[in-house]
Amino acid sequence: MRTSVQAGVSKIEGFGLNAFSEDELYAIHCATLEVLEHTGLKVQCQEALEIFAAGGARVDYKTGVVKLPQYLVEEAIQSAPKTVLLAGRNPKNDIVLDGKRVHFINFGEGVAIIDPYTKEHRPTTKADVGNITRFCDALDEMDAVLRPVAPHDVPAKAAVVHNAETIFNNTSKHVFIGVEGGKNFDKVLKMAAAIVGGEDKLRDRPIFSCNVCPTSPLQLVDHAAEVIIKGARAGITVNMLSMAMAGATSTITLAGTLVTHNAEVLGAIVLSQLTQKGAPVLYGSSTTIMDMRTATAPVGSPELGMINAGVAKLAQYYLLPSWVAGG
Repeated sequence: MRTSVQAGVSKIEGFGLNAFSEDELYAIHCATLEVLEHTGLKVQCQEALEIFAAGGARVDYKTGVVKLPQYLVEEAIQSAPKTVLLAGRNPKNDIVLDGKRVHFINFGEGVAIIDPYTKEHRPTTKADVGNITRFCDALDEMDAVLRPVAPHDVPAKAAVVHNAETIFNNTSKHVFIGVEGGKNFDKVLKMAAAIVGGEDKLRDRPIFSCNVCPTSPLQLVDHAAEVIIKGARAGITVNMLSMAMAGATSTITLAGTLVTHNAEVLGAIVLSQLTQKGAPVLYGSSTTIMDMRTATAPVGSPELGMINAGVAKLAQYYLLPSWVAGG
């Protein structure tokens, strides 16, 4: 198992950042509960609507709006595991997420590359996926591997499966991959099960996890909901990764953006826990600001660091393992 450093531990060794006090975190939490109960989430997946309704949520099947009573949100936070195993194909690369342990992973999913040999700026290929995966596998600083680039030389509808096949064959570390819907999830699940010797063994040693992104503001589209549901039933960790943009899909203020972000992530976690209580989840974020001049989402901005410091504190407040973007 890979060892790790810790963040946010109460020591006087070096520097730290306290983005919010306990009272401020509680205020964000209360505001989030109000949004989920009175505004709700728009959900496009019929099965998800039925799961929410059976669990006690108020569901408008005509509009797809789901409103969550506060107790449902609180119960989901409590039932979600506080410790999550991310198994590597090689057990020496297992990592455990809990408390304030910190691990690192590469960024993804790039769509173009400067060729290291020709210096040409070109679209990425399936060969690039394998090469970059092996590079990440060789780096001790990388604790897991996220699908690094998009393979443009394969059919777009099958790109997820090509990604998974290439990444599984080029790393012994845990794999994160966006599967983009239930059908692809089933294919990747079968691939991973074949590697470890069956779906029962995959439950004990899950060698991959899925990223899903709620659509800001306050929506769970069908393919995201499908993966949350299937991941919960299969025992595969699902990273609920909000990508709200302050000034565009959320308010311009830090606290306001965190309320939108928090509502999206907690709403997704409620769906996971209503599907299968105790299903492993991550509290995720690539939330940043919108650059008003270029209408882009700068992931290297100071505001991204500020927002994700707040996200990490929220995850710790809920005792949930987190994933946050870094500049």
